[in-house]
Order: sequence, then structure tokens, then C-alpha cells
Amino acid sequence: MLRDSLGCMSEALRYDQALAAGDLCFFRKSSAAEELRQVVTPASERGFLAGVSLTGGHRRRIFQPNHADTYAFDVGSVYLRNFQDDYKADLSGTFDFVLIELSPAFIERTAMELGRPASLALRNAAAQHDPVLAHLAQALLPALSRPGGASRLFVDQLGHAIGTHLVEQYGGIAAARLRGSGRLSPRILARAQDYLTARLDDGSISVADVADACQLSRSHFSRAFRQSTGKTPHEWLLERRLEQALALLRTTELPIAGIAVSCGFADQSHLTRSLSKKFGVTPGAWRTHRE
Repeated sequence: MLRDSLGCMSEALRYDQALAAGDLCFFRKSSAAEELRQVVTPASERGFLAGVSLTGGHRRRIFQPNHADTYAFDVGSVYLRNFQDDYKADLSGTFDFVLIELSPAFIERTAMELGRPASLALRNAAAQHDPVLAHLAQALLPALSRPGGASRLFVDQLGHAIGTHLVEQYGGIAAARLRGSGRLSPRILARAQDYLTARLDDGSISVADVADACQLSRSHFSRAFRQSTGKTPHEWLLERRLEQALALLRTTELPIAGIAVSCGFADQSHLTRSLSKKFGVTPGAWRTHRE
């Protein structure tokens, strides 16, 4: 049988979803049957792999050079491993994992933003309880199920949150506080908001893009923007997109699908879901009752 890039036998998978986001790759992998199987990946320079179990009842026997250990995974159990090490494990019971592949460049950049050594390495973990990482992995599921319609800004923010958590919790020493944290200055906040507003129709805009425009690190910008506005950049941008969509629905006869795309939504259904969640109304109903 053919194996995928993570050592799984592709034909045995029920879910095999993937989403690339810069220096990160996200996956959902699940087995179709309870038969015993093995995962094998040779050592490489790919960085680190974090996994979060979405179900219970999975067990794996991980082989080390001179011994092997068996671990039982419950819902929300996580593992973390370094791609620099050869990896072989026997899997038993069905499994369903969200997996995050973090490149060396991503770990180095995140570590430096947090005041940590650029050469920092994450420690291995297996079947460990980590509710924060489990929560972040759950938030990735909609994007993994529809990668073509996923907001890059949202995925980028989730990836940054995951990277920050892993560096802080598994980097070996306490994280240093980032200097200059707090609110953005009025001038920088205005620059960030103008930058976002000018790109309402750009579904590929990322946190890194806005932070670079403000000449700030991603971690500082994301934290300070939320402290300044009470919202993440993604939440703030989504509200502006919805405001623009409502205005166009009220003042024009443009097709709803065209309005959705012009306001930065993936398609009409994306606009409908967002508008219904925020205001409890569909685009058609808003247009019908605009008078």
C-alpha cells in the first residue's frame, strides 16, 4: 500500500483532509477500520508534528531505539514529535486526528517573537491532556472540511495561536514577556484598520500582511489589536465585510453572489452563513425588508 507524507497507508483512511497555510500544514486523518496498522516516517528536516485525537479508544505502541511504549488516547489527547527522529508506531483501534505540521522556519520565527532562542526545539509528548490545543484543533475542522472556502486570515490566526501555545508549553523554559505589549497607538491602529478596509474583497489577506504593514511582529500586533478593539483582526474584518454587504443589499440590485465575492466572502453560501450567525437574517430576507 502507498503511504502518505505522514506515514499513513492512504487506502486505509476514511478522512484525508489537508490545508496548507504558509509555513504550516493542517490535516485531518482518520481510519476506516479497526485493523492493526503501522505508521512509519524516516527522519527529515520538516520540523514538528502535533496531533489531537478527536475520539477515544485509540492506542499506539511507539518504538524507540532500545524499547517501545504503549499509549492510550482519549478525546482531546495530544502528541508532539520531532521529524528529525525516525518514527515507527503500531496503531490499534480506530483513530481520528487533527494534525499540525510546523516547519522549522515557523518555530524559529515564533520563538524569536516570544523572546525565546531561535534554536528552540519542542519536546516530545504522547497521549498528553492539553485542553488548549484540543480546543484550537476543533476550531480548524470547518476549514479542513472546506479548504477552498477557508478564510486565510482566520486560518493564519489559528496557526499563530497554535504555534505560540506549543512554543510556550513545550519549549522547555518559561516564555519571556514580549516588550511593547499593550494597545496599539491611535496612528498604528488607524493604519491597520485602513489596510484591512482597503482589502475587504481580498480573501487571502493574512495577519502577517497587516502586521508587516504596521512594522510589528505578528504576535505583538494580534494581541495589541485585540486589546485596542476588543476583537481579533479576523472578527473586525468580518464585521466590516458584513456592513458593506448589507449596504449593497440595501442600495443596489446586484446579485447576491456578486455582492458576496465583492465583499471578500468565498461565495453566496459563505455570506449567508455569516450574516445569519451575526444578525439572524439571510441576504434575501434583508433585501426584501429593506424598505
